[in-house]
Amino acid sequence: MKDFLTLGLTQTGALTVVDEVTVPHLPSTVGDFTDMPAVFASAYLLAFTEATCIALLEPHLEEGERSVGTHADLSHVAATPIGMTVTAVVELVEVDGLALAFAVQLRDEAGPIGSGTHRRAIIRTESFNRRLAAKTAEFGGSSSASPESSTPSR
Repeated sequence: MKDFLTLGLTQTGALTVVDEVTVPHLPSTVGDFTDMPAVFASAYLLAFTEATCIALLEPHLEEGERSVGTHADLSHVAATPIGMTVTAVVELVEVDGLALAFAVQLRDEAGPIGSGTHRRAIIRTESFNRRLAAKTAEFGGSSSASPESSTPSR
């Protein structure tokens, strides 16, 4: 890390709900959601939370460092239709070495839609990719999991 991460750092992200982030558009590889309501999907609520945390950490990471999600405990208590904007506010609430915890609040124009905690770990991409390649070689998996092509999110 470039500098010490201070508790209380916050980041806000905004996402306008479009068709592609609604439940019917979840990948068919995980199930058939085509007959579900066209509202912001919980899977994308998590992805958006991760993206907001990544944006908070970006200026604090060295070259070759990224962060990976390690735990999520998020509620999703209200539906958000296409056209509304979801806002995420994440706050760094714990730093334990390279392990980080964030408090998360999510809302749309009508009010709160979710909250919870998200944990991330800072990793060195070179060693992470080396371990990933060894796991792929030992247990199988996609050839796209090679160190050259696998770069985790910041």
